Amino acid sequence: MSIADKQQQVLDELDLFQDWQERYEYVIELGKKLPAMPEEQKTSEKLIKGCQSQVWLDASTEDGTIRYAADSDSVITKGMIALFVRVLDGESSDDILTADLSFIDKTGLKEHLAPTRANALNLMATQMKQRALELAQG
Repeated sequence: MSIADKQQQVLDELDLFQDWQERYEYVIELGKKLPAMPEEQKTSEKLIKGCQSQVWLDASTEDGTIRYAADSDSVITKGMIALFVRVLDGESSDDILTADLSFIDKTGLKEHLAPTRANALNLMATQMKQRALELAQG
């Protein structure tokens, strides 16, 4: 399944919910399903700078694909990073680097978040691409 297909799947799932409270609960549930990062992996190097909440992102390569692990001390923020992990995990660095991640704008989540949390979505996308680039360059 391509990145675009996974993005459309997320959008289709969010469309099932009638109101924003239900959508937030869905995003929070996604975060709860994201495996917790071990405490020793939550280092300052893995922290996404500029987020209101603490968000850790780790990336590694496996069989030519990028594997992401992420965590946050905020349930809504963990749900938001889980959306990106769901879409980008297991993809090639080339596909990640060329991916259009504006699907997050189509979710409508940004309009219902505080400006600092909305900005965090952009930071998460940027950091995930940055980590893929670093791994691709070796």
